[in-house]
Amino acid sequence: MQAVLLKRELKLTKSHEMKNYFSEKELSCKHCGEYHFDASFLDRLNEIRVTFNRPMVVTSGYRCKDHPVEAAKEVPGSHNKGLAVDIKVSGEDAIDLVVAAGLNGIKRIGVKQKGDWNERFIHLDMDDSLPSSMWSY
Repeated sequence: MQAVLLKRELKLTKSHEMKNYFSEKELSCKHCGEYHFDASFLDRLNEIRVTFNRPMVVTSGYRCKDHPVEAAKEVPGSHNKGLAVDIKVSGEDAIDLVVAAGLNGIKRIGVKQKGDWNERFIHLDMDDSLPSSMWSY
């Protein structure tokens, strides 16, 4: 039932001009402060936010290649391309966010929903150079 309501809401909001719910500061690299976020992904995040109908707390947006998480990788990932975010969310809200993301065309989703509540998140990723997938941390 929730998914049906989300689809209905999505159709209603697509025709209106989209509000930007995310600041440059929250999407910037937490390591260096640079902002290189993909504009089309930002539009998609705003669409997801409207469908989700709740605030979305970004814990990680763009990451420079020197960010400790990216530097530890053999090749920098989707965050480094400005095509991924981690959203602090848990419980039923996490399920609703995954549904909202799927309804808005997100095909790469990572789920961390175990351990400390403050460390739980959903990774949303619009990197079309990588295969569609869902994974857990």
